[in-house]
Amino acid sequence: MSVGKAPFPDAWPDAWDASALSARASRARVLADARLSGATTDLFLDDAARLDDRTRWMLGRSLRANVGAIAQDLRRHAARVLAGRGATALAETLLEARDDVAERLTRAGLLRDPALMDEMIARVRADMLADSLPTAVAGPDAPSLLVRLADAPDGVIAAAARTLLAAESRRRTALDEATGRSDLPAELHHRLVWWVAAAVRPGDAPDIDRAIAEAAARSLAAHDEGERPEAAALRLAVAIDARPDELPDLLIEALGDRRLALFMALLAHALNIEIEEARAMVLEPEGDRLWLAARALDLDRPTIAQIALSLSEADARRDIEALADHLDTIVAIPPEAARHALGPIGLPRDFRAAIGAIERAAA
Repeated sequence: MSVGKAPFPDAWPDAWDASALSARASRARVLADARLSGATTDLFLDDAARLDDRTRWMLGRSLRANVGAIAQDLRRHAARVLAGRGATALAETLLEARDDVAERLTRAGLLRDPALMDEMIARVRADMLADSLPTAVAGPDAPSLLVRLADAPDGVIAAAARTLLAAESRRRTALDEATGRSDLPAELHHRLVWWVAAAVRPGDAPDIDRAIAEAAARSLAAHDEGERPEAAALRLAVAIDARPDELPDLLIEALGDRRLALFMALLAHALNIEIEEARAMVLEPEGDRLWLAARALDLDRPTIAQIALSLSEADARRDIEALADHLDTIVAIPPEAARHALGPIGLPRDFRAAIGAIERAAA
């Protein structure tokens, strides 16, 4: 995750140490090849696929927060296990380690995992989009949508809204503090915990390895992906269970309240799809699938136009003028045709991935 300065060894080997000098030269050639490969890839990368500086910085910050939280938790618990077994010196070795775990995982290529990057990039872009949405509340003294829902007379809705407020607060805090927990989906958390466990090892020490393994198992057992803001937002959407005539106002108000997770959850529940699919639709700057989804839900012209305007004000990549030129065509799409065009989007993700692989092989 480092950017800028090139790595530099602490000291040169003695001039007479031919093998060490050869190893240093060999390492320099490897680094040169890696830089050439990276520069060539960057040169021919399509602009639409390239991360802007702010997204790159936020992504690095988010990755380091997740990795750092897990590393801190593993080190602390493993040290406690070691101390309890009388291995105080080993416990201190583990606690005093200052190595950059995220950097080690990056060099090992583990953080290039497509599923992890898909989740992290989508999360960062969703957070940035939410922060940039124009605020549109009913009045200067009017409570926001989520605050009103938290005070709703329906206890199920109120509890779900308060859970979402707490989940969003935890995620914001986790970016600034090593909290010892991540709110990744369970499968990704499982992978990352074991990767971090391998990266925090100070060397070949079986006693430390066993203590770290125990700490990792504890972290996995304590993880609850239901605490993620996306999961909490979906529970709230299910509790609200908006009728077709209620959905448009709720969607617009969720955007006006900068509650993008709730907006995505309302879409997901109405379309009967996973919230990750709704998130992908919302983040696509072209918006084609989002407008098909809007028509699949029979949203009218003013609702689609307001959603498009809010998103375009928050994301400069969106072409609001081009959408305006095609808005009549979009609104004319029959809901059934829009649902058909979206294909098997309501099926489980792994099922859809397998269908796609078989169809590509047949083609």
